[in-house]
Amino acid sequence: MKYYTIHKVSEMLGVSAQTLRNWDKSGKLKPHHKSTNGYRYYAENDLNILLGARNQNSKTVGYCRVSSPKQKEDLKQQEENIRTYLLAQGKPFEIVSDIGSSINYKRKGLQEILKGMANRTISKVVILSEDKLTRFGFELISYMAELYNCEIEIVDTSEKKDQEEIVADLAQIMTVFSSQLQGKQASKVKKMIKDLSQNDS
Repeated sequence: MKYYTIHKVSEMLGVSAQTLRNWDKSGKLKPHHKSTNGYRYYAENDLNILLGARNQNSKTVGYCRVSSPKQKEDLKQQEENIRTYLLAQGKPFEIVSDIGSSINYKRKGLQEILKGMANRTISKVVILSEDKLTRFGFELISYMAELYNCEIEIVDTSEKKDQEEIVADLAQIMTVFSSQLQGKQASKVKKMIKDLSQNDS
């Protein structure tokens, strides 16, 4: 029989060590035994049962995103496409949407999904294309999903270039770098961002 420390279990379940202590007191999850110095140790079998129950109750999420409010019609179309796809699978799901750049990791919907992965309340994320989730760092998010037994399904794997999305992302990258520049250099970059946005519109 394999046993885990409270800190390892907190990582596995995505909860704090204090939460596990509270669960011990309330009887929700008792450790298999405690050492003479009071450290809690949890049995592998007990955790597998708990994780299995959590995975059964976890949900599928369809994620949609556009870069700007003027793309709301595109967002509605994305949501409809994802909804149609998931309805055909015949399983419960919900749609999470964001309006924001694909290089913005503070998007409310994205953070909701990452938190759901860590808490094991989301077992599957369905996206139309990879860049809808993120343009950079997709491998990192995929690795995190794998750690928490969450599947990321890409509906359309063909290579597509959305010019408006790319321009918005490029403008944000330039804005971040220009904030670290001073004087003429910053002015030049800001002018480039303005020209880029005007050309796109």
